[in-house]
Amino acid sequence: MTELLAQLWTPEVKMAVMAVLAVLVVLYVLCIVWVVRDAYMRGARWYLWVIISLVPVLGPIVYSIMRPPLMQMDRNEQELEIALKQRQLAKYGECAQCGYPVEADYVLCPQCHTQLKNLCARCDRALDPAWTVCPYCATPVAPAGADRRAARRRSHAAAALEGENNPRLEA
Repeated sequence: MTELLAQLWTPEVKMAVMAVLAVLVVLYVLCIVWVVRDAYMRGARWYLWVIISLVPVLGPIVYSIMRPPLMQMDRNEQELEIALKQRQLAKYGECAQCGYPVEADYVLCPQCHTQLKNLCARCDRALDPAWTVCPYCATPVAPAGADRRAARRRSHAAAALEGENNPRLEA
């Protein structure tokens, strides 16, 4: 039996086995380096994954299954995109009456025609209904009900004047 092994264990076979073992050791070290580097870039606890990856074959497989789905750089980019979208959406609101999306400077809801803001009498800018002074031109703002009452009085006065001037309406 030893003669058979001595015949099979030639210097060429020894060299081939040593080459295969060297390749396996290099692959093992590269797997550990990959696990550590990837865990660090993904924001995971890389020092724990070093210990786990020291288990040959099983360590890198476990890491491949359980690693975080996004790299830290991608996660930061997603958070920035979300913050940008939120900032863009902040200039929009919705109508309290019907829920239709409206921009911040809309005076009326385009869907249900509910008055969302008041207009400044001097500069014609949209004002929040709670404001008492226009922040753009410092003009005092009359309450919305007072504007409507004044407009009604003017329309009634105009109708009365028209009735006096039109002889057909008197008869």
